[in-house]
Amino acid sequence: MRTYAVARFVRVPPRKARLVLDRIRGKAVGEALVTLEYTPRAAARLIAKVLRSAIANAEHNHQVRNLDDLRIVEAVADGGPSMKRVQPRAMGRAFFIKHRTSHLRISVSDEVNGVRKAPPPPARTPEARTTAAPPARKTRRAPTRPPAKATRKARAGKAGPPKEKR
Repeated sequence: MRTYAVARFVRVPPRKARLVLDRIRGKAVGEALVTLEYTPRAAARLIAKVLRSAIANAEHNHQVRNLDDLRIVEAVADGGPSMKRVQPRAMGRAFFIKHRTSHLRISVSDEVNGVRKAPPPPARTPEARTTAAPPARKTRRAPTRPPAKATRKARAGKAGPPKEKR
């Protein structure tokens, strides 16, 4: 079942949050939490809170008991409103500063392509792997080229005697 958590108006720019979200998208929940713990960015702490909230939502709302099956299927950082500030500069000028905010959304699911995950197949023995033939490799034929056009020098009879100068 797909479950999500949202944190709105988080004071981190969406561009910086996306750098962290790209590292955890598609990973298992446990692996993502470890990655976030050792990521040296301020956005990682905020994203970890949202991820823990999504896990808790999956446990409470959908009675997901095996947390090892949960994977991050969606992780987005959309832009929120910007806080406008003014910094005075020399000679009466002013620099405008925009403190950007984000809306973070993380979805977790224990399904694969909309279907509940099937149990893993039985492990193959090393003997079974050695007796099986390797898959046949496809070979690509090189494209044929049309014959090269004769150059001006070749048409002029480069192999013949040199031309006389006038």
